Amino acid sequence: MSQFVFRCGVMFVLTLVPWVSYGQDSSGAFELKVQQLTFGKNHHFFGYIGQCQTIPWNASGRYIVGLEVKAIDRLPEPKEAATIILVDTHDDNKIVEIDRTHAWNPQQGTIFYWHPKAAETQFFFNDRDVDSGKVYTVLYDIEKRKRVREYRFETQPLGNGGVAPDGSSWLGLNYGRLARLRLVTGYPGSLDWSKDEIAPTNDGVFIVDVQTGKKRLLVSYRQLDDKLKELDPNLIHSGLFINHTLWNRDSDRVYFFARAGWSGNRGESGKRVNTPFSIRADGTELTLHEMHIGGHPEWAEGSKLIGRSGVNQVLYDVVQKKIVGQWGTPEIFPKPEGDVALSPDGQWFVNGYKQGDKNFYTVYRRRDRAFAKSDGIFKGAYAGDIRIDPAPRWNRNNDLILVPGIAGNGTRQMFLMRIVAQSKTENSTE
Repeated sequence: MSQFVFRCGVMFVLTLVPWVSYGQDSSGAFELKVQQLTFGKNHHFFGYIGQCQTIPWNASGRYIVGLEVKAIDRLPEPKEAATIILVDTHDDNKIVEIDRTHAWNPQQGTIFYWHPKAAETQFFFNDRDVDSGKVYTVLYDIEKRKRVREYRFETQPLGNGGVAPDGSSWLGLNYGRLARLRLVTGYPGSLDWSKDEIAPTNDGVFIVDVQTGKKRLLVSYRQLDDKLKELDPNLIHSGLFINHTLWNRDSDRVYFFARAGWSGNRGESGKRVNTPFSIRADGTELTLHEMHIGGHPEWAEGSKLIGRSGVNQVLYDVVQKKIVGQWGTPEIFPKPEGDVALSPDGQWFVNGYKQGDKNFYTVYRRRDRAFAKSDGIFKGAYAGDIRIDPAPRWNRNNDLILVPGIAGNGTRQMFLMRIVAQSKTENSTE
């Protein structure tokens, strides 16, 4: 394994040639090479993890969408905007500023999604009215260089929590509630319109139709509370909130976590809740899952999720409510509860995990179980509400992964991890 670092002023280029392990078909061995994508005195990042095909690239692969901010060592002030940028990979990775948003945080960013039905030119992001605190979702067109739609709801303001792969709709969440109960995933200064109830009937997970702009409540906090109390009739908590609303690849199921008691020393009372649920997109089959498979699972095909059981990377079926398969071994995936992402074609899988002040990655090929491990990418000591998760995100060609890291000048930047076939010379043994 070798590593080469070049620094010139604030420039920092990193190329990693990691230890490589072979699967059954050693003729298809590959390695991972990492290089820095963005540079400068400001910080650049995409945000969120690569679940459910959260692809940073547009359809042609020319542009990568992201955020530019001046500070990452604290949560943003309510009036502090992040600049929305495009990285032009056809023009020496030039950064193009196109808009601004007041709805962002260091972990998740602003929940970028290229519109599946217009992925060459349009993407979604969240924004917030500074005066009212109301969060809303924006559809932006890079060809027209303007917002072509804003999804605003006056009495129940919502932000995007995930776009369906078929482009039909997005999942809506009350980000003001998250800012109050789980700040790392919320937007400071956002209006929480359901703050008076610990399990409201009019708040929960919403589905917003992309074309019509109409919303419907998919499942309420009261429904979730009722399900939780079927297991524990004496349950007392400080107020439910929802994290990680995940569409499956068929756009007909959603998996998410109902949580409570995660906001730190803020006077909460009652039990900490961290319970996964699934539901069909038509509102049927609301299911509480007693088996927890990690905080950042990912959908595989159909009703199967990729997650953790003990020390193993496993497949869990939400219909059968049981483990139905396993990928690799604990040696291949030392931390199976890391940030995981399945490639758009479903043939490649990446697990990113933290160890000390670095993020590490294992890339696994399903057809022959070949894998490669990256060297560590420096993430610094950022933790808690400003942590830098491994957060791997695939491109549409299934050969590049966007990851975060700290550059040589101390700024947070975007890095690219490329899958490269090993040469016959490198494959040979002496």
